[in-house]
Amino acid sequence: MGPILLGIGGGRSGAGKTTVACEILRKHPGWGAIKYTKTFLYGSITDDIDILSQKGKDTRKLLDAGAGKVVWVRAPFYELPEILPMAVEMLSHLKGIVIEGNGAIEVLRPDIVIFVSGSEGEIKDSAKKILTMADIVVFDGETPVETPQRAKKFRRDEIGDVLDLVSEIIRELEDRT
Repeated sequence: MGPILLGIGGGRSGAGKTTVACEILRKHPGWGAIKYTKTFLYGSITDDIDILSQKGKDTRKLLDAGAGKVVWVRAPFYELPEILPMAVEMLSHLKGIVIEGNGAIEVLRPDIVIFVSGSEGEIKDSAKKILTMADIVVFDGETPVETPQRAKKFRRDEIGDVLDLVSEIIRELEDRT
C-alpha cells in the first residue's frame, strides 16, 4: 500500500484550506504535501525548494509546518489524471500526503476528505461535489446545507477535535495494512 492520502478542499479561495493543512502537518511531521493550483494553458510539477520556499506562498507555509517534501502542481483540470499520479509518486516514500485543492481531490479520491467552508458560507458550484465527498466538514457560522449526513462536523474553533479525529482515522487506516 502507498501513502495515506488526505485531501483538503474548500468552498472558495481563502476558505482556510492551507491553515487546516498546516495544522495536520504539524501533528504529522514528515508527511508530504501537494498544492494544486488550476491553470488554463499548461501543466507542471515544481519541487524546486527555491520556488516553493518563497515568502508568502502556501507552499512555504506547508514546508514551515513540517512537510517532509512539497510539490506544487499547476495544471488545467483535464490534465490532472496524467499529472497527479506523477506528483504522488514523487512523495510515495512518505507515510502520508496532504493534498490541497478541489480538482486534485476529485481526481485522486483520497482516503480522507476534509472540506473547509470558510467564513462567508458561500460555496462555489465547482466545490459542491467535493463537499459531498467530505468525511469531515470545518465551518464558520452555519453548516453548509449540502453537507452529507455521514460527515463529521466541526466549527473552526474546534480544530483540536478535527486533528484528533484525523489521527484516529489514520491509525485505523494503518491498522488495515
